[in-house]
Amino acid sequence: MDNPDRKREAAAAGAFRGQAWNSAAYAATGRFVADLADGVVELLAPQPGEAILDLGCGDGALTEKIAATGALVRGADASPGMVAAARARGLSVDEVSAESLQYDGEFDAVFSNAALHWMPNAEAVIARVWHALKPGGRFVAEMGGLGNIAAIRVALQSVLAQHGIDAEAVAASFYPSPAHYRRLLEAAGFTVRTVELIPRPTALPAGMEAWLNTFRNGVLDLLGPEDRARAVADTLALLRPALCDVDGNWTADYVRLRFSAVRTISPPPPVVSF
Repeated sequence: MDNPDRKREAAAAGAFRGQAWNSAAYAATGRFVADLADGVVELLAPQPGEAILDLGCGDGALTEKIAATGALVRGADASPGMVAAARARGLSVDEVSAESLQYDGEFDAVFSNAALHWMPNAEAVIARVWHALKPGGRFVAEMGGLGNIAAIRVALQSVLAQHGIDAEAVAASFYPSPAHYRRLLEAAGFTVRTVELIPRPTALPAGMEAWLNTFRNGVLDLLGPEDRARAVADTLALLRPALCDVDGNWTADYVRLRFSAVRTISPPPPVVSF
């Protein structure tokens, strides 16, 4: 049985970080993530016969749409549950973390939607993407950017601090500015074509409580059932004046970072860990 006290101790020691994914909950609550990805898919412009890697493919809903263009798509994701759900769609998917990719010049494009912000070791991820691409191959992605879900994060940070939890540290999310991510890409051997920050307030048909329990369960799982219910209720109370209308409809304050970059011929410098 899970021990919330032990989890909190691990979190305080830096040993418990990130997000746990439930493919069924994600399908019920988070399908809007794939549904709102038309802009970044248009930027990718997949072509029939192209070899494309969908990095952080999740349950494969968007991977399936890209494959329907005639591109030869392979998925990669670190979550066993998500990989199983994607494979159930008949997709070819590798269970692997982005930092551990071993592809070598295999893909015309690497695509990612709503996944890179769950990978805080951005330098390592970008370096592995560079190696996965053919020379001249493109890296096209959309992720959370500077200011993403700012109100939600501040509310959670305030509420969970009362339980001795640093919500930001545990969530381990990475929301860079365009200038920051441009520097990371260029340092890794990419030529940046476009990079922009896109505010995108997003309706939550299932409500904020369902969103919290799906997209921040890695943090909330540190609490026992009673403390968790109280923390969620307190977070909703803080957010309601800003993100809920008079009819009870919730909106999340999303901000997306969308970019397109091309792999140069020369290899990038080695990744240095600090």
